[in-house]
Amino acid sequence: MSSVRVLVAALVLSAGVGGDAAGAAQTKQETALLAGGCFWCMQAPFEKVKGVTSVVAGYAGGTGKNPTYDDYARKGYVEAVRVTFDPAQIAYAQLLNVFWRQIDPTDLGGQFVDRGPQYRSVIFYGDAEQRRVAEKSKHELQESQRFGKPIVTEILPTTTFTPAEEYHQDFWKKNPARYEEYRSHSGRDQFLAKVWGAERKP
Repeated sequence: MSSVRVLVAALVLSAGVGGDAAGAAQTKQETALLAGGCFWCMQAPFEKVKGVTSVVAGYAGGTGKNPTYDDYARKGYVEAVRVTFDPAQIAYAQLLNVFWRQIDPTDLGGQFVDRGPQYRSVIFYGDAEQRRVAEKSKHELQESQRFGKPIVTEILPTTTFTPAEEYHQDFWKKNPARYEEYRSHSGRDQFLAKVWGAERKP
């Protein structure tokens, strides 16, 4: 009788381990690191995309240690968002389609009302495959001639990312009035509506 119990217990344990492994495989997450000017305005659109599980605003690509909102620009960082997503629900290429529809990829000097290199657009790739997809996506956008100018968004390797201060996270939810006022006066939505029209949402 005891040997039967041991056998049953072993079978249950084996099934449990297999089930956990299968579940882990199904929920594998990937990340995309994208800079498109003001991170308040980049966080909101990606949080509404099916398959995205989290979006963190922060500072990317710099060299100085411990960047803060007061000094990140001096340390060579750009405002960016780290997008965590389920590749079974949305592909990296699809996230880039969302990205292009949030920015002016022809502007080297910043984005809309925000000027300076800390607001320039950048795709930070995490591996060779992300780089390949990003370069292909950029090439296709250039070939489409949608913007009528060269696409200057940089494609760079991911080096550093530091989450921004908590008051910046989900600013669009925490301070909706201030967020909407800023966004409406930034020129972003007006520009994107003119360029993309009904195709604004991919």
